Amino acid sequence: MNQPTARKVLLVEDDSAIATVIEAALEDEGFALTRVATLAARDAALAKAPFDVMLTDVMLEDGDGLLSLDNVRREAPIMPVIVLSAQNTLDTAVRASDSDAFEYFPKPFDLDELVQAVCQAAGSRGLSEESAPETPVESLPLVGRSSAMQGVYRMITRVLRNDLTVLVTGESGTGKELVADAIHQLGSRRTGPFVAVNAAAIPANLIESELFGHEKGAFTGAIAQAIGKFEQANGGTLFLDEIGDMPAEAQTRLLRALQSGRIRRVGGRQEIEVDVRIIAATNRDLLPLIASGAFRDDLFYRLNVVPIALPPLRERVEDVEVLANHFLTLAAEEGLPRRTLASEAVTKLEEHSWPGNVRELRNVVYRLALMARDETIEAGQLSDVFAAEALTEPSIGLFEPPNFETALAYWLNDEEPAEGTLYHRALAAFEKPLIEHALSETRGNQLRAARLLGINRNTLRKRIGELGVEPDRFARTA
Repeated sequence: MNQPTARKVLLVEDDSAIATVIEAALEDEGFALTRVATLAARDAALAKAPFDVMLTDVMLEDGDGLLSLDNVRREAPIMPVIVLSAQNTLDTAVRASDSDAFEYFPKPFDLDELVQAVCQAAGSRGLSEESAPETPVESLPLVGRSSAMQGVYRMITRVLRNDLTVLVTGESGTGKELVADAIHQLGSRRTGPFVAVNAAAIPANLIESELFGHEKGAFTGAIAQAIGKFEQANGGTLFLDEIGDMPAEAQTRLLRALQSGRIRRVGGRQEIEVDVRIIAATNRDLLPLIASGAFRDDLFYRLNVVPIALPPLRERVEDVEVLANHFLTLAAEEGLPRRTLASEAVTKLEEHSWPGNVRELRNVVYRLALMARDETIEAGQLSDVFAAEALTEPSIGLFEPPNFETALAYWLNDEEPAEGTLYHRALAAFEKPLIEHALSETRGNQLRAARLLGINRNTLRKRIGELGVEPDRFARTA
């Protein structure tokens, strides 16, 4: 019996160490691998024989592996291409998607995932011969090269050419609207409108009118017909921010609109067909809200088709410097003095816990650009910015019962609390040390700390950020 022919893979990689590792892994899976290090050698190899899959680096000695893919398509129009790149930006991820790459892997990558992708590509029927629409990438809104952001970029590129509903989750200030804007601006609906609505900022009695519009006389004050956000977004994207704060009745009508593709204005009789892509976002953990009945589970499943979770800034510290320099550049373009950061200042920025995430970093950088005394921002100039964080708290045995009253007095600053506020002020006063105690007991392990406290891990992570707790400190000192 004839043995099946080994699938042939062309690897275009000028880093010999990386190429050797990939070669060994793919040969273990039974692939026949050809290694080249330049675009010229790639084209010569493709001219000699067909390949089932090609893996290519982007920045090569004699050119850009992505820009030159037209040559590859002429020689092998349906051969799957997997892109590898150390240029870990959203720009590269989008360019890979625009080139109809089968998959994109930022370096360093998971070797097992790469091998699995090659196996899938080798078994595929090839890519569509239909050209992908040209995507503008001049004003990409997201910045970061960390592995956490690479996952975000890859998810974004996977939804650009479809209308699947996306649910973006993450703490306040992580850039959820930027993700929604990127999906819209880089996707097939970019010629249509992008309409954003914050469900938390609209009074409960007006949110249905805001979303679906209303007819004249529908309620007191409705002196004219109004077009709602759904109709305004027709043909484009509707971004529903803070969806977890939407009132129950509005959730029901939203679900109906998503299921049917039709809406009815408040006070109206006619159903109106709308063509919108929905991107929702929330900084809240929706599962406890579902359990409590505050959020509809069927709406959650309708929204959570493609989840994209944005990491807090403290979990991608390696992005702080590139973000800070990005904001300094933006500040200079907006007329503020041009500044640079001293290495010690970068270190101090990286050590900050950033409870306000990227939004807080942007504000800090703009403030520094305005107030810094010299062109180079030194670490000492950050003291005023982080003054509130530098305040030391009294060391008190909060978890020994005899010290409770003393601790409470310290935390309330010996003030007589206003009537009706003691309970909430006491909770706020003790929450941070309680979380710190749990982290200390679990050596900084947040999952175990959440179990010890009896709360959801996502809730713990959110409160750690909001309260400025530094969990790594407990891991280091354990």
